[in-house]
Parts: sequence; C-alpha cells; structure tokens
Amino acid sequence: MTTHLRRLALFCILAAAAGAPSRAAEKQLPRMLDLGADKCIPCKKMAPILEEMKKDYEGVLNVEFVDVWKNPTEGKKYGIQQIPTQIFFDAEGKERFRHVGFFSKQEILAKWKELGYDLKPKTADAAKPIEP
Repeated sequence: MTTHLRRLALFCILAAAAGAPSRAAEKQLPRMLDLGADKCIPCKKMAPILEEMKKDYEGVLNVEFVDVWKNPTEGKKYGIQQIPTQIFFDAEGKERFRHVGFFSKQEILAKWKELGYDLKPKTADAAKPIEP
C-alpha cells in the first residue's frame, strides 16, 4: 500500500470514529442484575421472568443474568452470599436495592416504581402478568 493510500485509510477511520456516538453519549438505562445459577431451583423459576422482562422492557430497562457458579469472580465482585440475588441500579449505575430469593415480575415492577421508575413495556401484551 502506498503512503498516500495509508493516509487516506487512516483519514477515513478517524473520520468514521469522530462521527460515531460515544458510549457516554448513549442513553443510560436503569439496570436489574440477577446473579444466580442455571441449576438452582429458584433461579430456574426466575429465568422466564428475566427473559420476558428483557424483551418487554428493551430500551427502557437493562436486564442481565450472571451465572455465579460458572463465573465465581462476578459473585465475589458483587458480594453475593446467596442466590438468586437481584440488584437494582439506577440510570447512573448506583445500586438502589438488593433482594435475595425468588422475585416475581409484579414485585420487581412494584420495587422499580417505589424507586421512582414507572416502567412501561414496549407492547400492550407485555402488561399481562405471567405465572411463576
């Protein structure tokens, strides 16, 4: 590659990077982190709730699951002593609430509302309660 082409390629890369939004500029969302394990009974009961919330509240709430048996450093990072543990973070990343054990969708939404987040699902079907 000639020097001219290298300079042109570098210019294009820098121009594209300058036009791309930074992560800091992206809209920050509240986040619910569920720390559990694929084999834990209450964690298995939480799995469909988490998946449904992940889908129904996409763009409104970040819902994450971490298997602490497969990723023990994550459990230590959050000081987990029992599973499942749900940690609620506000849009700035500050921990606002922590719960240990099974937590129904209705209880999760009520807690978010208590914390000042009246979460609205993307679709009308999402508002229907699910059975644990």
